[in-house]
Amino acid sequence: MIVATDRIEIITTAPALAAFAQKLAGQSSIAVDLEADSMHSYREKVCLLQFTTEDETVLVDPLAVTDLAPLGPVLANPKIRKIFHAADYDIRCLYRDFSLEINGLFDTMIACQFLGEEKVGLADVLLKYFGIELDKQYQRADWSKRPLSPEMIRYAAEDTAHLHRLVVILEEALQEKGRLTWVQEEWRLLEKVRHSEPGGALFLRLKGAGALPRRSLAVLEALLQWRDREAQRRDCPHFKVLGNKSLLQLARTMPHSLQGLVGIEGISPRVVDRYGKSLLAAVEVGKAVPEGELPSFPRTERRVRDEKVDQRLTHLKAWRAEKAAELQMDPGIVINNALLEEIAWREPHNEEALRQIPGLKNWQGEVLAEGLLRTLAGA
Repeated sequence: MIVATDRIEIITTAPALAAFAQKLAGQSSIAVDLEADSMHSYREKVCLLQFTTEDETVLVDPLAVTDLAPLGPVLANPKIRKIFHAADYDIRCLYRDFSLEINGLFDTMIACQFLGEEKVGLADVLLKYFGIELDKQYQRADWSKRPLSPEMIRYAAEDTAHLHRLVVILEEALQEKGRLTWVQEEWRLLEKVRHSEPGGALFLRLKGAGALPRRSLAVLEALLQWRDREAQRRDCPHFKVLGNKSLLQLARTMPHSLQGLVGIEGISPRVVDRYGKSLLAAVEVGKAVPEGELPSFPRTERRVRDEKVDQRLTHLKAWRAEKAAELQMDPGIVINNALLEEIAWREPHNEEALRQIPGLKNWQGEVLAEGLLRTLAGA
């Protein structure tokens, strides 16, 4: 079945999806976007897909038609251009939820970055080039709820409706600057990104945990395990149960009474009433971990500081700033700090050695090699 709302069709059945996929197979270019419910559920999922061709915008409801396999050949076909704005998250989600791969990517955000745009968000770009003001009030909406309101449908459709026109402008500008091959390499690399579930202790994923002593880490892990169970029970994101700052402070102070919870950031009287006893119980679980079983935060082996390397890195960063200004690009897009540091450590003396450094892209080797090597030689 296809539901029409203000001329925007929503596909909700397998036969309609199969027919639509066949239609897409005849296109040369498709604009794509998705909406997920990461702000509203324990395990985020894709709740809506938006497709715009040269002729129409159609929405696909994956909560109604769960098998999206008919879209697979179209999305994987490199001969059909897929236009996204900031595709990284979308590519990961599409593969995670539906095993859908993207080939033939044109990421308009990356194009904007390589054209030196100061603001690369879709709303900013559309305002600059077309004078279109996007209404972002539904950016954090719960896209898992049905039925979708007419306003939400229009909002979703707007994210892809203008991308074809935008590509024409950006592609021409990239060609004029001689940077189209640069972004094409970036797009091909981006096509390969995949979602991965982190493993190990939960505290490993929490910023600030590395500064805690081992006993506090044990308490923190017990608190995080409790929060995870509660979030799963309520089917909500972790932050809607209790924030990270609150858990870190609980792990530091290890309160033994409800009164000890008072004054901790994020723990209101209502939270104490609802979760106070559970929080104290989790603290006690961490405090009861035997000394010999206390967790520790893994420390990555750091390179011994070398003044010559530091000097080379300083020179490389100064050169990068000049090169970025010349290209009118953000320095971090030209070459990031991690790669510059690796170059400073390895100190390659020729282009062949430079190009063997992991992470250096072909376009960077072509455009930056001479300057990098000259800077190293003079450092």
